[in-house]
Amino acid sequence: MIIKKCLFPAAGYGTRFLPATKAMPKEMLPVMAKPLIQYGVEEAVEANMNTIAIITGRGKRAIEDHFDYSYELEHQIKGTKKESLLSDVNELIERCTFSYTRQNEMNGLGAAIYKGETLIGNQPFGVVLADDLCINPSGDGVLKQMSAIYEKYRCCIVAIQEIPKDETYKYGIVAGNEIEDGLFIVSDMVEKPKPKDAPSNLAIIGRYILTPEIFGIIKDTKAGINKEIQITDALLNMAKKNMVLAYKFKGKRFDCGSIDGYMEASNYFYQQTSKVEKSTK
Repeated sequence: MIIKKCLFPAAGYGTRFLPATKAMPKEMLPVMAKPLIQYGVEEAVEANMNTIAIITGRGKRAIEDHFDYSYELEHQIKGTKKESLLSDVNELIERCTFSYTRQNEMNGLGAAIYKGETLIGNQPFGVVLADDLCINPSGDGVLKQMSAIYEKYRCCIVAIQEIPKDETYKYGIVAGNEIEDGLFIVSDMVEKPKPKDAPSNLAIIGRYILTPEIFGIIKDTKAGINKEIQITDALLNMAKKNMVLAYKFKGKRFDCGSIDGYMEASNYFYQQTSKVEKSTK
């Protein structure tokens, strides 16, 4: 089954970026002149996921407005050099179907994904956390890599990367048996363990392929760390019944949910743009 839908949990408050996110969704923070969520949607479209489902919350109207035509603005810049600046987002609007539902209470990533059941239905789907900005300059994007793995194994997949052992408390951590280069069958998952309790240094990042069975498992998953419904706990319950894979993806990930990661991404993209501009002169 080809995966056509991608879910974007985007209801969080973005408190690490206050006061900037007091009135602006963190997903709309720009890296260069493009908001984070647009990078994520472009990655989904590259993987042939053209049905985009977004979980929003209070104060997130800017996301809906971004993925819609702005006739007054387009009229003002028509025929100028600035007209081309909207071409990428307008192409997404033409190629994709966007649907939205609102999460009234923030209760963990598992709860946010469960809220998307009404938009996803009984189909496998991708999940993108927009503040994890992922690129692969030398090949396919992360979601496209994971889609190829899903076509072979037809099970839930999480993207992982190696992290310093002393940073395990920031992530969901997995352990498992390697069945292919960089591909593991999950045997254990722990949400934000202390370094001494971590089963490995393989951290889950914000890319998932999930099967629709996950919704029932989330519903039966009890609140875990921070008294929230953790997708890590739900996937561990899934792994006890069915195979769950962890994939060490090819490419680079920027943690744009942190100031340091956001600045790193901005500097990286600025340098890449500068190189292109210099090469065309």
